Amino acid sequence: MKARSILTALSTAVFGFFIGISFPAQITPKLQYGFLPCGDTNYSSSSASNIFLNFMRNSTTAVQSNGTSTVSSGNGTDMDVAAVRKPRGAERLPPAIVARESDLHLRRLWGNPTSDDATGKYLLTLPVGYTEKANVNATVHKFSDKFDIVLFHYDGRTSEWDEFGWSKQVVHVSARKQPKWWFAKRFLQPSIVAAYEYVFLWDEDLGVDSFTAEDYVGIVRKHGLGISQPALDKTRGKRPRFEVTGRRPGDEVHKSRFVEVMAPVFSTDAWACVWHMIQNDLVHGWGLDSNFWRCVDEPDEQIGVVDAQFVVHRGVTTLLNQGDGEQDATSAKVRSRQFDEMRIFNARMANADKQANN
Repeated sequence: MKARSILTALSTAVFGFFIGISFPAQITPKLQYGFLPCGDTNYSSSSASNIFLNFMRNSTTAVQSNGTSTVSSGNGTDMDVAAVRKPRGAERLPPAIVARESDLHLRRLWGNPTSDDATGKYLLTLPVGYTEKANVNATVHKFSDKFDIVLFHYDGRTSEWDEFGWSKQVVHVSARKQPKWWFAKRFLQPSIVAAYEYVFLWDEDLGVDSFTAEDYVGIVRKHGLGISQPALDKTRGKRPRFEVTGRRPGDEVHKSRFVEVMAPVFSTDAWACVWHMIQNDLVHGWGLDSNFWRCVDEPDEQIGVVDAQFVVHRGVTTLLNQGDGEQDATSAKVRSRQFDEMRIFNARMANADKQANN
């Protein structure tokens, strides 16, 4: 009786085993592309399963510098198992040749590329009109050669800037009557600015007598600010619209949770988030600054105003006046659109929050 029970159990186990291996026969060929040998058709389902399990048990996954993932099998063999992670358009390329990132550094036409000047550590971008050339010139001289510089020309005048020696060393992008957030969305994609530690996205009308860029960067880095701005002088120029952005004499930094769209400075990580928040059709950027806090982990600690390096807001309305002279457009209508865009942006954000919480 006991022997019969043992025989019955063994028979059941064997029967279950053959039932079990009959199903993977239809599944394992789908795994050949990623893990299993595809040249030998004589291996059994059970041996294939063992190969797969042993491979995964002894393997490690590493993310390469080009962003692809490889699985190392322990015996020195690397297999690309995440080809789908390559950027759109790069699917046909071998992973090691895919260049995901670029920069805004000018390069020469001659010589060995490895001997070119290094890309700047930081990036300054300014929307400019030629009538503000004196102030822009003063601003550029406050930024060292560790900065790459891009001028966004909203008045179509680019060649006139060659009167300044530095003009031939910066990037000029021209699109008539477009504000800086229009330029930023189209030319400052995260993959383009990834090489820079900090991105300065300033207006053109800031007085910089009390500002030095590298000292500013040192303070921001010291205090771990992902998003910041220089304090606004409350004794000169246009008075700050928000009290929190005004200078506090005697302080080096004050944490604020808020900075204006006028003169923000972003870490590369924070900018990648902000760029995705910029709406393609909302060109003035109004409403963004009230939501910058979303782009750092700890807004109360990682957003701040630098009091030790401060600027004067001169309040020049050159871009606002670009509406004048256009058919059916005035500076008043430009201002009206700015407010309209802010309402639209706030409504979109509220709706996005609602959808995310459902």
